[in-house]
Amino acid sequence: MTVLTTILLYFTSFFTLMNPLGAMPVFLSMTDGLSQKQRKNTALKTMLTAFLVLALFSIMGKYVFDFFHISINGLRVVGGVLFFVMGYDMLNAKISRMKLTNEEAQTYTDDVALTPLGVPLIAGPGSITNAMVLMGDANTMADKGLVLLSIFLVSVVSFIILLGATGIIKVIGSQGTKIFTKLMGLIVMIIAVEFFFSGITPYVRAMIH
Repeated sequence: MTVLTTILLYFTSFFTLMNPLGAMPVFLSMTDGLSQKQRKNTALKTMLTAFLVLALFSIMGKYVFDFFHISINGLRVVGGVLFFVMGYDMLNAKISRMKLTNEEAQTYTDDVALTPLGVPLIAGPGSITNAMVLMGDANTMADKGLVLLSIFLVSVVSFIILLGATGIIKVIGSQGTKIFTKLMGLIVMIIAVEFFFSGITPYVRAMIH
């Protein structure tokens, strides 16, 4: 594959799993009491957190898992369960709300940006697993650099999407938001099933043999 094709493939996989479009309603609800500047800072810190977590796991994940004797299939199984629960809530248009007053904004903005927005909403089990798998499959330093570059590019695009979340939501409307949330919930649940069974299959085979 050419470099452009590889980056496009990596970018698409990360964008789908990080799902900044699906994160918009949650981001807006959790920053409802913030000013425009504070919301911008929260979006920036959210994506910086997500980028650093994904970059760290892509580089160090294999060693951490080897140290604790944890398999990537175990991550897939757990990620599948978490994704299914998240997707089920989205399918029922349930979005957790955390409205912040101006007085609370300065205290809680960092906490909200780190978690749950940065982790696990943006950098969740799926995107972390994807980072580790792609980095594990990269045979050269150039390929490994492309993985990190893809994570960075998706983080930049996701930051822009979160900044424009208010305008995007206004265009599609509240009903459109609900429909979009339900649709993304269905997709997330499908991804969850794929992750779960791809992770649990090796365990089942091991038990059979």
